Parts: sequence; C-alpha cells; structure tokens
Amino acid sequence: MRKRAAALCGVAVVMAGTFTAVPAEASAPGTTIPTPQTAKPAWKGCATKKYPTLQCASLKVPLDHDRPHGKKITLALSRVPHTARTSRGPLLVNPGGPGGSGLKLAGFVASALPAEVAARYDVIGFDPRGVGASEPALDCGPGHFDPVRPDSLPATPAVEKANLARARSFAAACGTKYAHLLPYIDTTSAVRDLDAIRRALGAKKINYFGYSYGTYLGAVYARFFPERVRRLVLDSVVDPTDVWYEANLNQDVAFNDRHRAFLAWVARYDTTYRLGTDPEKIEAEWYAMRAALAKKPAGGTVGASELEDTFIPGGYYNGYWPILAEAFAAYVHDKDPEPLVEAYEDIGAVDASGDNGYSVYTSVQCRDAGWPRDWRRWRADQWEVYEKAPFMTWNNAWYNAPCAFWPTDSLRPVNVANGTLPPVLLFQATDDAATPYEGAVTMRRLLARSSLVVEEGGGNHGITLSGNACLDKHLAAYLTDGTVPRGYGEADAVCEALPDPKPAAAKGKAASAPSNGSALHGLLGFRH
Repeated sequence: MRKRAAALCGVAVVMAGTFTAVPAEASAPGTTIPTPQTAKPAWKGCATKKYPTLQCASLKVPLDHDRPHGKKITLALSRVPHTARTSRGPLLVNPGGPGGSGLKLAGFVASALPAEVAARYDVIGFDPRGVGASEPALDCGPGHFDPVRPDSLPATPAVEKANLARARSFAAACGTKYAHLLPYIDTTSAVRDLDAIRRALGAKKINYFGYSYGTYLGAVYARFFPERVRRLVLDSVVDPTDVWYEANLNQDVAFNDRHRAFLAWVARYDTTYRLGTDPEKIEAEWYAMRAALAKKPAGGTVGASELEDTFIPGGYYNGYWPILAEAFAAYVHDKDPEPLVEAYEDIGAVDASGDNGYSVYTSVQCRDAGWPRDWRRWRADQWEVYEKAPFMTWNNAWYNAPCAFWPTDSLRPVNVANGTLPPVLLFQATDDAATPYEGAVTMRRLLARSSLVVEEGGGNHGITLSGNACLDKHLAAYLTDGTVPRGYGEADAVCEALPDPKPAAAKGKAASAPSNGSALHGLLGFRH
C-alpha cells in the first residue's frame, strides 16, 4: 500500500532462489512455444466530453494462461488511435492500485502528451482482470468501508477484536464468492494478460507507461518478455525487493512524514486557517480532533477511521491540502462538522468502484507474496511503528489485514533484474510517501539500461503529465525517439518540484493546483 520516503538506503541483495521463476516462454530463447490465437478487438466509439476520440473493446483471455483452452474471462480495453501517418505501436497505460481502472487513463494520457507525440501512438487503456468493466469484476464485501467503522487504533482488546473480525470476514467472503478466481488474480497473470493484449493488437512489441503499482506490473512484464518491450516508462516506482508486507510498514513512516509536511504548510498560512504557527501544536490539535471524533463522529459519519481516510489522500497529492485545512479549521474553531463530512465524501469515502478496487487490491497483494499468518507478528510490528509514526499505521494495518487470513496460498515475488531491455525511463519525486525514492534507485540498478529523472523536493505520487514542464520534456523526448538523460550518481536528471498550493480562493477548490495534476490524481489507483 504505502511506503517510506526518507534518506536513501542501499539496494537489497537479490537472491535468485527467493523469487518466482520466469515462465518457460520467456526464459528459453531459441525454443518454439505454441502461441494461442487471440481475436482482434472490435473497437467501438465510447467517447466522453473530455475524451471525444476514445474507443472501447473487450478481449477474452484464459483465466489460467497455462490452460489456454480452458475457462475464459474478459478484459475491458480502451483506445485513442494514432492520427499520424505512421505509428510507433501501442502505448499501454496503467494507473496502479492494484485495482485501478485504466479505461479513462488512455484518454487522459493521449490528451496530456504533446499532440505530435500522442499522434504517433495508439494509447491503450485496460481494466486488469477483476477490475471495473472487465468480467467478472470482484466485489468481495460491498460496504466494507461504510461509516462508522471501529476506531483503527486498537486501544482496547474489544476494538482490536472488532477490527480483526472485519478483516477475517472480508477474507472469508472473498474465498466464498471467488474461490475459482483468486488463484489467478495476481501480477504474473496480469502480465500474461498484457501479452495477450499485445497479440490481439498485432504488435511485435509494446510501449508501456505505468504509475505506482503499474511500475511493478511493467517491470514484471519486462522480465517475462524483454524482447517484446520497445519503450518502458515507470512513474512513482515501487521497490520490487520489498513487496508487500514490509513495504506497508515502511509507508507508515513515510505518510507520517508527509502528514507533518501538510501540518507545516498549515502553519505557514496561519492568517488563513488560524491554527497557529507551530506545526507541533497544530499536530496536537489534529490528534485532539481525532480523539473527539472517535467519541462523537462528525455528522454521524466521520469517526476516527474515516478522518484518517480523508487525510491520507493528502499524502498522495498536495492539491487536497487546502480542502483538508479548511475542514480541519472549521471543526477546531466552530465545531462545524459539515466541511469534514464534505471532505470525507469528496476525498475519503469508498463507493462501489472503490469496493471493487479494494477487492482486487487485496486479491493481488495477498496472492503475490507471503504475509505473516500469525496475528501476534502483525500486532508487534504495528505497535513498534506506531510509536514513531502514529498517523496511519493502524489504518494501514487493517486495510491489509485480510492477507493474514487469505484463503489462497501466496506466490513468491518476481526478480525483475534485467540486463537485456532497451533504455528505460523512470520518474520519481524525492518525498513521495507511497513509493519512496529509494525504491526508484533500486529499480534503476536492477534495470541495467534505465535512467532516473528526479523531482527534487516533490512529494506527490504520480508526477508526469501533472504540470511540471521539466519532467514532461524528458517524457516527450523519450516517447519521440528513445532519448534518455545520462548522468552521474543516483539520478540522471533533476527537475525542481512545483510549488505547494496556496489556500483555496473559494471553498472546496485548490485554486493553485495544476489542472492536469487534479485530473491525473482522480484517475490513479491509490494505495500503491
């Protein structure tokens, strides 16, 4: 889910015996592997006001790729077709999650790229297996996040028991409803879906552009099928050596740091929010608000857990900060719960698509890698991290706790180390909490010909096509002719971060936030 942003650490030693083996068709050059026939997508218009040239189609793929003639599932695809005379092939895009829908992302990427760059690509979006318009779409526990949930902080055995019951219940519901699907909802199966999409498009190679968890998906695809990669862009990079339990513990510290950055921002605008100029005192006010909401939820809706849900997105995207600060100040000064309720409904609440996304998130993460099955280990680890990072440690723990009771066994993570790819381009903000900087440094070293573009001082998650012209210049050059920067040290190029937003000019609007940044973060699959 969320990771740690801090000083750089060394790259973990990768031991070959601890990772999933690459499939035979990817690891046995020179052998002939039968390729299943894949029907071409039948594209139909599905235009929206924002994306008037968007087209949609569906594609049937095997549930189990090792049994290509067995049960099929359906992937939902989208496309913005190239308009230039010649095409550089398909550019597949993924918003992360896991569990994020990519259908509208194709329209966004095609419209946000320079017109002369987008014109040369068929930009392809897709809902991964289990997601959104793909069939079947998972929904293990509708309403799992309906308010008001138990306090995330298990200060008493009764509260811990209530949260554990919710986690067990969700895992059991997934096992009951989707026993035949869960063994195949994982990153390696999704990677083989990507290759089925490639075949259906009639392309010898793909170009790929992934955000967040989508960076791991892209790196695993490149490990399985390096000869089928033409361009590979990874933005906000998952550390492939710590999926997924340790990654979540690391994120707790990072999001705590990012929350404190938000509180320091509030302190700079004391004339607007009147919460003081000392970030530590403002932090104490925030936790006092949390304690009060644990006893009496705002509007009968926003308890302590829902408050965390509302403010955690501020760790992903600082465009939310003015809205969050307004709601915080209104509650402190006027005991007015309405702005908090509105902020929760706009930013933190989980709707039906969120229920689907969470079902896929847990299914992929719990299946992808091993998780402790002894709750005593979880309890000890969470309390240890909570002592230094209280903001979201227990909220994050309960979000992932179904993995302690998951009804399938777990695979081993994939060793993505790769020395045979063409040049790869990575983008990373130095203060990203969800996928910290050290993960991008690790990925750069594992992908032998990769280049890393750093947004110095940036804290947002998902940084290209968000208004930073320096970053987007490197992206456009790479997609145009494969040009990558080559520097010394850990970064190959450095771009200055965009300034933090200013207080909203009007209620509910972060007026200074770049419009592209707001649009992108509405499409990304939060969590990884």
